[in-house]
Amino acid sequence: MSVVFLCVGAAKAGTSWLHSQLSAHPECHFRSIKELHYFDALDDGTMGRNIQRIQSRQIGLLERTGGGIKATPAQAAKIADGSDWLDVLEKEAEDSGAYLSYLRKGASDRQIIGEMTPAYALLSAERLAKMARMASDVRFLYLMRDPVERVWSHVRMIAGRRDQDGVVTGRRCDRILRRSIAGDETQIARRSDYAGTLRRLAAAVPGGRLLIEVFEEMVAGPGLARICDFLGIGRISPDPVPVHEGYSLAMTQAQRRAAAHWLAPQYDAAREALGRMPEAWGREV
Repeated sequence: MSVVFLCVGAAKAGTSWLHSQLSAHPECHFRSIKELHYFDALDDGTMGRNIQRIQSRQIGLLERTGGGIKATPAQAAKIADGSDWLDVLEKEAEDSGAYLSYLRKGASDRQIIGEMTPAYALLSAERLAKMARMASDVRFLYLMRDPVERVWSHVRMIAGRRDQDGVVTGRRCDRILRRSIAGDETQIARRSDYAGTLRRLAAAVPGGRLLIEVFEEMVAGPGLARICDFLGIGRISPDPVPVHEGYSLAMTQAQRRAAAHWLAPQYDAAREALGRMPEAWGREV
């Protein structure tokens, strides 16, 4: 039976990069939809929105490929993946067997299967425990990035989304950061809460089935090798090109200090979970 691998975040901590690396690994089999948003949609009651998201993806693919007739092999695989996933979603009821069958389709018995949905970091311990029991060998990975760098990347992403032209300005980023620190940007605050996610994962996932890893060490250090070892697959050399790098805009020193002070509990939680503070992380409190 295949190992089921679930990367549950964090958001803006390299999950797209990792998906790209492992999708090319011969011992892994990942469908082209990186984030399935299955379990969060079940718990949040947003399955209809998830269906609409995949339907929109399908429509876009079909429009670009003449209804699939002109599709490249990669595009044809994406269309097939979307169709198969809609079959699961349109049940609109929990079916872990159908979910696992979707992941396994096209995989050999010895390949790692799985997906990477950062929103799973927000799930309850009860839901995470249920996910851990859905197959005989389910392994979880939680990636952490320097908390200040992660939150600033998240702030820039939100700033771009809120501008009709996608322009990221320092003024808008400053306002979003201030609102986050004040508790008014709840999604940013929740996704910055390493401490809460680490507690829930520790309570839900059996020992040996959870790896806590550091983004900076994954993309430029031994982290990717540790992930491969955790999955029991051959080590690979990392691709130096980041995926979804985001908008470039430097923080001011005042912003950095304010964010670091706000995120101090997250640095503490990460140090406790790792048994050390990553060398690549700064902490200007």
